[in-house]
Amino acid sequence: MITIGIVDDHSLIINGLLKMLQDEPAYQVLFTAQGGADLLQRLSEEIPDVLLLDIELPDTNGIDLCTKLLTLYPKLAIIALTNHDDVVYVRKMMRNGAMGYILKGTEKESLLQAIEMVAAGAQYIDKQIEQQILQQSIHGRKATAYVKLTNRELEILALIANEYSNQEIADKLFLSIRTVESHRHSLNQKLNIKTTAGLVKEAYLRGLI
Repeated sequence: MITIGIVDDHSLIINGLLKMLQDEPAYQVLFTAQGGADLLQRLSEEIPDVLLLDIELPDTNGIDLCTKLLTLYPKLAIIALTNHDDVVYVRKMMRNGAMGYILKGTEKESLLQAIEMVAAGAQYIDKQIEQQILQQSIHGRKATAYVKLTNRELEILALIANEYSNQEIADKLFLSIRTVESHRHSLNQKLNIKTTAGLVKEAYLRGLI
């Protein structure tokens, strides 16, 4: 029997998942939780084989929480549960240790397949977004071949992705503000992006960070 924990702040989603699983003897839902703090309390009492984790919670975000959970419970198999089909979210969750990524509203057959696969140690990505991820990955590999970033630009790009301000980047790398601004301008030009959010997203799509 595979034991399961469900984390989502919407009762409608939780009830829908419970309904899918209630008549399946091979699965047992140990608990449901509606936030990060609630989840940590539940995990201190019992640990499921598989955790269905919403990316957006009222008191935290599932991306950061994923890393924390696997530090505390390294054998926990986490499946991201979300409405986001953007490859940036997929990469972030998988890089942070999630074994699966499924969309809310997925069919029962796909949900059970995802649970079975991650419980067995394999990865699972929702079929609705598999093709999109593949296409964007191919686009990223092709695009990267035409973009040449310096080591310093890559270093600054990583710090931007971690939400460092220009001043913080300058202090960390012992550079002047003007130099940091110059590098950021160069990054925007090379990647053909105007905003910080767009810059970070494009960097993820291209596999630069």
